[in-house]
Amino acid sequence: MPPRSAFAGFRLPPDVVMVAVRLYLRYNLSYRDVEELLVERGVEVDHVTVFRWVQRFTPLLADAARFCRHAPAGRWYVDETYVKVSGVWRYVYRAVDQYGQVIDVLVSARRDAAAARRFFRRAMTMLKVRPTEVVTDAAPVYPAVLDELVPSAWHHVERHANNRVEADHSQLKHRLRPMRGLRTAQTIIAGHAFMQNLRRGHYELGLDAPRGLRVAAAFTELGGAT
Repeated sequence: MPPRSAFAGFRLPPDVVMVAVRLYLRYNLSYRDVEELLVERGVEVDHVTVFRWVQRFTPLLADAARFCRHAPAGRWYVDETYVKVSGVWRYVYRAVDQYGQVIDVLVSARRDAAAARRFFRRAMTMLKVRPTEVVTDAAPVYPAVLDELVPSAWHHVERHANNRVEADHSQLKHRLRPMRGLRTAQTIIAGHAFMQNLRRGHYELGLDAPRGLRVAAAFTELGGAT
């Protein structure tokens, strides 16, 4: 869990903050929806406060859980999709492995070699692993970038070969619909990936709990780590 110092000055217990963040990341809720759910439980906060909690604690939670994360498998399915951020279209680079683990995400203003290079460097640096096989669409930027960064990896391009990650995009877009505008997109999209991986069992967290309680148990375990 984030260090207790991160909650300094908060008038509410850390557990309440974590429940709010979990609800927002897990379900198709807006910040106002989370505000209403908390008020029903006797906790009065406004939606702006919920927004600030999500922005502040989502990266801290993912960082606290990184030592419990499974290493990605060697086959990476990489693709880009797009989302609207403050009325402007942005590209989202995403990768999943053959077991459905979301490897990393990156929001970019451009869809070019520089963005692809930044995405791969970020993923490999953060996870300290390199793919043995990379499956992409036929975007022309990938061969040169992969030859530069992971020349030993087999680059596989084939029609429909990348359906796995393209199907995964739909879950992200379904989650973004209730947001009605996307601020600080990298945090939210990375938080969605973190939640997907928790639910799919790619962390050593909450694994003894029934599937429907896995996420709540994982947050409880992270809370007990302080």
